[in-house]
Amino acid sequence: MIYTGIDFGGTKIEAAILDSSGAFLARERIPNPGAYAPALKAIAELITTAEQMARDKIGDQKLKSAGGGIGIPGSVSPRTDVVRNANSTWLNGRPLLTDLQEALLRPVRLSNDANCLALSEAMDGAAAGSDSVAAVILGTGFGGGLVLGGRLIQGANGIAGEIGHFGLPWAEGDESPGPPYWCGQRGCVETWVSGTGFARDFTVHTGQVLTAEAIIAAMRQGDPHANAAFQRFISRLGRTLATLVNLYDPEVFVLGGGLSNVSEIYEHLPDQIRTRVFSDAWEARIAPARWGDSSGVRGAAYLWRDTSDIPPRAAASIAPSNLAVSA
Repeated sequence: MIYTGIDFGGTKIEAAILDSSGAFLARERIPNPGAYAPALKAIAELITTAEQMARDKIGDQKLKSAGGGIGIPGSVSPRTDVVRNANSTWLNGRPLLTDLQEALLRPVRLSNDANCLALSEAMDGAAAGSDSVAAVILGTGFGGGLVLGGRLIQGANGIAGEIGHFGLPWAEGDESPGPPYWCGQRGCVETWVSGTGFARDFTVHTGQVLTAEAIIAAMRQGDPHANAAFQRFISRLGRTLATLVNLYDPEVFVLGGGLSNVSEIYEHLPDQIRTRVFSDAWEARIAPARWGDSSGVRGAAYLWRDTSDIPPRAAASIAPSNLAVSA
């Protein structure tokens, strides 16, 4: 049996085929067309190509995939079965799950990309063996996924872990009401604690337009404005994760996305969390994703791993609310 995963990103679509041990048999990446119908066609073609590469590699043309697992920057409504909350807004309102099953002629499981990160890293990544895990994407956007007791938690309405749409905790000074966001609210965490939000905040304070990566580079060269922007960023990230600790208290935080490669985050973040946690002591491990930018696509493939461990109610559904994690 092989496991097929798709990471549906804002700019690229990646397919990966894993064997039963989690080893890569094939990987393929293409640009995201940025429109619905071409994207459906691209996914179908990408899966066909990647699965054939895997069969050729192991010399078994009859080998079957357990199904298709797909991670997206949004979620599917359990009420309407259409995509909602996607920051690739052209996906919103689309029956992606149904259309993919028809295009692929097989069952599909679809989950939020941060959930896929959490599943991958809890299963055989940086948080393997931990009972409670919170995974956070620090990229163009900001999102979270939760694993507890070996299960991916998606909640009764499929929105567990949507920490990017918290209001910024303990907002200070000009942080309130905060910038408007496409969701219709103001001051969502994602408008502050993401690569995009980091860059926006720097521009607001300096008038300069730099990418998040360029701001970090300037900080390392001693630029005081870049350093001030980073201090604001790490404070906001710490306040956000402290709120998650007060709610959920994970053993491990796993960070993914481009900003997860910034070593200074791991130096300063624990103290920023600790000052806001409602406890006399707090300890947890904060680690970058073991699988880097491959975690999302691995987690998507793992949506089909060990389905016998999925609760009966969830197993009966194409898009289950809770998925077992088993190494």
